[in-house]
Amino acid sequence: MLRLENVTKFYGDFKAVDGLSIELKKGNIYGFVGPNGAGKTTIFKMIATLLKPSGGKIFLNNQNIIKKYKYARGQIGYMPDFFGVYNDMKTYEYMEFYLDINYISQKDKKKKIDELLELVNMKDKKNKYVDSLSRGMKQKLCLARCLLKDPSVIILDEPASGMDPKSRIEMKKILKNLKHKDKVILISSHILHELSELCDEIIILDSGKVDYKGSLDDIVNEVCQTNILEIKLLDKTQEMIKVLKNYNGVVDVVNDIDSIKVNFTGDQLQISNLLRHLISSDFKIVSFSKMKNDLEDVFIKLTGGDNND
Repeated sequence: MLRLENVTKFYGDFKAVDGLSIELKKGNIYGFVGPNGAGKTTIFKMIATLLKPSGGKIFLNNQNIIKKYKYARGQIGYMPDFFGVYNDMKTYEYMEFYLDINYISQKDKKKKIDELLELVNMKDKKNKYVDSLSRGMKQKLCLARCLLKDPSVIILDEPASGMDPKSRIEMKKILKNLKHKDKVILISSHILHELSELCDEIIILDSGKVDYKGSLDDIVNEVCQTNILEIKLLDKTQEMIKVLKNYNGVVDVVNDIDSIKVNFTGDQLQISNLLRHLISSDFKIVSFSKMKNDLEDVFIKLTGGDNND
């Protein structure tokens, strides 16, 4: 549905986006991750037709939106990291104002606004002044505003920034609901564990290029290449550490207070064989588990942990 072909963007001599080619399908949520200057916001602004690429093409429903930007703006809802709200308006008036200035059909206007406010759990705030809303509520209101045109593509730049935990949970529920409506949803966030829970695919950017694109599990397996095993036992900790250090495929062993952490290169079958070997060596094992690498592990490995934008 949304396709970028060899897209580049220069700011003077600086190349912010470098020959980016990706295809994004409806019904999926894509998480964009990268360090400072990776190009996330620039990419979002180009897709939203707020910035013109220096080169390449962007297609939405097979329409070249660089040329047909008016078509794109009717199909795309964009929520920037920093956005303006009119504090002297009530919530309902704010939605009504944006419906009017975007020349959106006035048919069933009240019903449409009520449905969107209900979607973001703000129907009970319709008569509250925007100025009285919390940061999280203002962000949800901005999301509702983005949905007025029923866009096929939703772009959210740091949507959970400044939200309290309850508001972030509500935002995740809203986005999962939108996903089931066959939207293409693009999100950037510095809250990496929430992206990993929410997104179908992760796109890791560096210097305007895609380093990795795929499901979290695929990326973790490709980048980390080792398994972290956690073993808890009743006694003979030092003896087990010696056995593990001499076992083929063990990269590192750490005595972590109440458990042993093992960095192991083996696959599932080899993990099973390792467990069998330890049991046959008469160790009293209480638990043996594979710890799950997450997006933060991948990001730190690739970038050293700099994820501010």
